Amino acid sequence: MADPICVQKAPYVLELAAGTYYWCSCGKSKEQPYCDGSHEGTEFVPVPLTLKEKTQVAFCGCKHSKNAPLCDGAHQNL
Repeated sequence: MADPICVQKAPYVLELAAGTYYWCSCGKSKEQPYCDGSHEGTEFVPVPLTLKEKTQVAFCGCKHSKNAPLCDGAHQNL
């Protein structure tokens, strides 16, 4: 598998309403941390996250988390 583009070496910490969100796994989206379809033609796919209530979320910004779409601190080793 190709390496994703590291967008930033920090998480995107957001307060989100209940619903389903699609995290960009390739790093090409112009709507970070969300997928905008820029992965088309690659092996990358968006990763869904469904929230049942308003929640603070730390989306991975470096695209190397083993717990995608959430940050696991992988950016500290890049």
